Amino acid sequence: MALIARIRRATCIHGLAPAELSLAMSLVALDIVARLAPHAPNVTPIAASAVFAGMVLRSRALALAVPLAAMLVSDLVVGAYDWRIMGVVYAALALPALLARWGRALRPVVVLAPLVLFSSLLFFATTNFAVWAFSSMYAHDLHGLVHCYVAALPFLYNTVAGDVLWTTLLFGSWWSAKFLLAPAAGSVPNAANRYWRLLPSIRHARA
Repeated sequence: MALIARIRRATCIHGLAPAELSLAMSLVALDIVARLAPHAPNVTPIAASAVFAGMVLRSRALALAVPLAAMLVSDLVVGAYDWRIMGVVYAALALPALLARWGRALRPVVVLAPLVLFSSLLFFATTNFAVWAFSSMYAHDLHGLVHCYVAALPFLYNTVAGDVLWTTLLFGSWWSAKFLLAPAAGSVPNAANRYWRLLPSIRHARA
């Protein structure tokens, strides 16, 4: 109990609420379990959890740590591959967290869908370019590059479908919890409006 108390004090000193740390750890755990469990190729919650972390968590570093920690731990089990390709994959999964922090300053409910789609396309474009550039699977010419992207098209569908599915589940669960925990006097639309108005104020409070 004393150790837990010290950890809580340490997180509060650094401006990190224990509840926020618990949420981040839950996202990492979800990502690891979903990635290690049997699943369709590229249908994992990692990119969606990065977007969710960027939108919800106040700490930029903690939001970035969610996808990176999930990938690092699960890669220890799955196995490593070319470090250059791994670097591109990690960056492509962390960038949505940064983009989401930019999106929360606007109107999140409007930018969420384009943000998730852009994240999926960015992952497809960057990681397959890395496979073409750093592996011997394809000829290092224009024909090989085109061949690489064409061969990866079925995985693009999985990536988009998985990101949309997991984003819907994460944000749907979060909003449902917000509505259920909102004051009884407030209606559901008013609770939603208060929540979205709160995000920019949280962001400015940390500036």
